[in-house]
Amino acid sequence: MLVLDTNDLPAADRLEALHAVVAQEGGISSAEEHEPAADMWKRLEVWHFGPVTLFDTRGTGVRFVRSFRKARRELLDNVSVMAQAEGFGTAAFGCDGYQRQLGADGIGLTPHMVASHEYGWAGAGSSLAFSVDIAHLALPVDTVRAAVPLLQHSPVESLLLQHIRGLRLQADRLSTGPEAEALAAATVQLTRALIVSVAGNDTTRRAVAHETLLTRVLAYLHAHLTEPELTPQRVARAHGISVRTLYRLCEENGLSLEQWIIRHRLEGARDDLAATDQDHRTNESIARSWGFGNPAHFSRRFQQTYGTTPTRWRRHSRDDPALSREAE
Repeated sequence: MLVLDTNDLPAADRLEALHAVVAQEGGISSAEEHEPAADMWKRLEVWHFGPVTLFDTRGTGVRFVRSFRKARRELLDNVSVMAQAEGFGTAAFGCDGYQRQLGADGIGLTPHMVASHEYGWAGAGSSLAFSVDIAHLALPVDTVRAAVPLLQHSPVESLLLQHIRGLRLQADRLSTGPEAEALAAATVQLTRALIVSVAGNDTTRRAVAHETLLTRVLAYLHAHLTEPELTPQRVARAHGISVRTLYRLCEENGLSLEQWIIRHRLEGARDDLAATDQDHRTNESIARSWGFGNPAHFSRRFQQTYGTTPTRWRRHSRDDPALSREAE
């Protein structure tokens, strides 16, 4: 949901409007713009997935500061995770005396109840963040705080990044759909796993690893979905379990690993076939980009799933764009 676009405002009102919105939505104490009011631009969108609030902020260079002393009372128990959008260089992140330059592959973590933080970029930039009450993480504040400078050493960091970027891509639809609560639960579980992977004691780490295993496996599958070599052996190895344990985990949760992969690859290929910006690509090229090495196998599975061939689907989706929306 769009909450601010300063291009819609007179130049003289832009900075004040930005301060008001970021204070209200994220408890930000100050926003220091790099550009004069006439040249500054900010666009802020916010979505709610159950207890998780997702923020997308983009625009000219800025430095956001959240002071612990000036934080809004109702936000004091929140934990925030922030990242720089892909293709927008690096951002400066600081929390509790720790400083880090965040590129497209890094995450910043702030426990609001014990620390102030700052986040900003130079030139055109875009950030993605979410916040959640620490009660949903079910972790001690000291554990969350200890994780702040260690996240870059966690194998879960990339999984959580991929997950929240996926949420952002379809946030308008997903945040109002029946899956919103489940997606919030997955976000919380991945955040818990991220924190304890670098800061939890052995007992907590084992417990959380067991509780979040399915969520981490699914996040890993999403992150590597287009790679043809995504095999059960590779998935099991990445999570330190046997293939037998992986299959048992899926079976206990009503999943078929191979069918899950094929279904989500087919969904991705179907969307690309219907997208007008993919007109220059052949059906075979799109199929390969989603992990289907055999065009005949792809066509056969596509027709079995959607009742039409890839070529017909592509043609009909051009003639009637509503078809592609109905299939979602």
